[in-house]
Amino acid sequence: MNSANLLTAARIAMTPFVIWSILNGSQRVALLLLAVAALTDFLDGAVARYYSLETRVGAYLDPIADKVLLSGVFLAFGVASVVPWWLVILIFARDIYILLGVGIILALTRIRKFPPSMWGKISTFVQLVTALICLVKHPVFPALLWPCAAFTLWSGIHYTVRSIESMRAH
Repeated sequence: MNSANLLTAARIAMTPFVIWSILNGSQRVALLLLAVAALTDFLDGAVARYYSLETRVGAYLDPIADKVLLSGVFLAFGVASVVPWWLVILIFARDIYILLGVGIILALTRIRKFPPSMWGKISTFVQLVTALICLVKHPVFPALLWPCAAFTLWSGIHYTVRSIESMRAH
């Protein structure tokens, strides 16, 4: 466990507190915690690259931390009737789809590397921005639901295409 992986683990550890804050109407606390969690998402990769701390654990843990955080946040938003359920279902479905795909690829092939895609990173960023804007109750929030959905959907399609290409190459 190194400092980059500790930042990733901190993001996972903060998730229940972000969710609890959303569900209890503590928007400011949720905003602060989510902003700190978003910062750890940026810092863990930067620290790992700058100090050459990239690890296999970190490569697996970072996207899991993102999925746990964002799926939890959007589920809490759905329960709190802040976002429409179709968006919650889309985000959950994409994440489950990707995790199932990785599991199948691990079970059936020798592929063990799943580098993040640019579209996956953009989707994560757009979901984080959408969630943060939601918590500050900015009037632009409803307009962000569609780009959030589009990037989420497109990143799932991109992962599918990339996985098929990777399996064909092996």
